[in-house]
Amino acid sequence: MNKYTLIAPLLALAMAPTFAHAYEAGDIIVRAGAITVDPNEDSSGVKSPLGNLGGSATVESDTQLGLNFAYMMTDHLGIELLAATPFTHDVGVHGLQGGLAGLNGGLGDVKQLPPTLSLVYYPLDKNYAFQPYVGVGINYTAFYDANTSSSAEAKGFSNLDLSDSWGAAAQIGADYMIDDHWMINGQVRYIDIDTNAHVD
Repeated sequence: MNKYTLIAPLLALAMAPTFAHAYEAGDIIVRAGAITVDPNEDSSGVKSPLGNLGGSATVESDTQLGLNFAYMMTDHLGIELLAATPFTHDVGVHGLQGGLAGLNGGLGDVKQLPPTLSLVYYPLDKNYAFQPYVGVGINYTAFYDANTSSSAEAKGFSNLDLSDSWGAAAQIGADYMIDDHWMINGQVRYIDIDTNAHVD
């Protein structure tokens, strides 16, 4: 209950018209800041020539510099490209049982770039300093430079590799216009990344 009590007055103040105007058709918007990729793993069992070994894959989070480039096609509708410096994720397996339990742990690390193209809708009038938005789009995630860890190699693993991915993307966010040229932004995205990891 206290959460809503505190947030409502802040939103009411932010939505009051100010002298800082938001977007118009033809505007180009550039956003930069820290972006964290926090994978929510949903992995099938570890497969081998002997069949499904159970267990599942793990992928660790990483934070990098993120860049958004947007072009306003109308006062309310824009097209946006998400780019970033390469993310690096530690990859591993867990949940293997019995005689395979010794194989649990880190397999290595891999870099990825997740460029995402989105159509973004801004519902409020351009005279409002607070500008919430929603967007939907498509993502292509390229995995590269995969390295098998020394501990995994000591267990007999080698040649870690992950396949690239196409998937849907969605986002919600908000800008607060400080003036006609600067803003503060916050955003949350869901991106469907489906990859297969292979290791010898």
